[in-house]
Amino acid sequence: MNKTVLTCAVTGNLTKPDQTPHLPITPEQIAGECLAAAAAGAAAVHIHVRDPATGKPSMEVELYRDVVDRIRRADRELIINLTTGPGGRFIPSEHDPRVAAPGSTLLPPLERVRHVELLKPDICSLDFNTMNSGPDVVINTPRNVRLMAQAIRAAGVMPELEIFDSGDIHLALDLIKDGTLAGPGMWTFVTGVKYGFHAAPETLIYARGLLPAGAFWSAFGIGRWEYPMLAQAWLLGGHLRVGMEDNIFLERGVLAKSNAELVAKAQRIVQDLGGELADPREARAMLNLPSKA
Repeated sequence: MNKTVLTCAVTGNLTKPDQTPHLPITPEQIAGECLAAAAAGAAAVHIHVRDPATGKPSMEVELYRDVVDRIRRADRELIINLTTGPGGRFIPSEHDPRVAAPGSTLLPPLERVRHVELLKPDICSLDFNTMNSGPDVVINTPRNVRLMAQAIRAAGVMPELEIFDSGDIHLALDLIKDGTLAGPGMWTFVTGVKYGFHAAPETLIYARGLLPAGAFWSAFGIGRWEYPMLAQAWLLGGHLRVGMEDNIFLERGVLAKSNAELVAKAQRIVQDLGGELADPREARAMLNLPSKA
């Protein structure tokens, strides 16, 4: 049986510090959580950064640089996956829907990948979703996705194709067909976001069936769907993700004290199902990523 790659998404963009006292905020905390998650069984870490003073999401390159440098000094093999998701949320004002209301984060597409071009992580996320997301709207137009994909490829970074609904898959397939993206691709299905993919095994079966032959795919659920969808993804042959970006509870009513706790629970589930997690070196071989050792 092939081993399974587990990614830990340690802080995210939407989880708020007032929801849990254990959310990592500073570069030191974020890097520490990444390394602890690796020690608990994660082969890759998905990273957002935050303003150390306010705890709010940030896209400051120097914050990303600080986190990446701290991780690399301690562990060169751990796979680093930086987000490019921030910069796509739009909230229309009530008096004029063409005017952005507070909370909108829209940025030019190339600003969203500047840190990737400079720091050259192993992987970076590439969101394909234009959708209602809770009360807001996320906008990733085909033109902007294409521009970001071209910049990511020019930087020599592997894009993780983040998929929130079936139309996202068809857009990504078009970009593979015209050569913007290299196939068969690394894909991640995001389930449980309101108005996106439903968190259910039928969703994964359908989405998996649309992928090119040989595609590497993962899936995860947010909130209470984190561990049910982890088990479903493993049973269907996919790879996995957990972390405080997606869920802050170890079990019903019990806050996780760390990302490492979430990873340890994921490892127990995989082992109980008869599987085994890949270490970073093994995961690099599976993804055709060069060794950093």
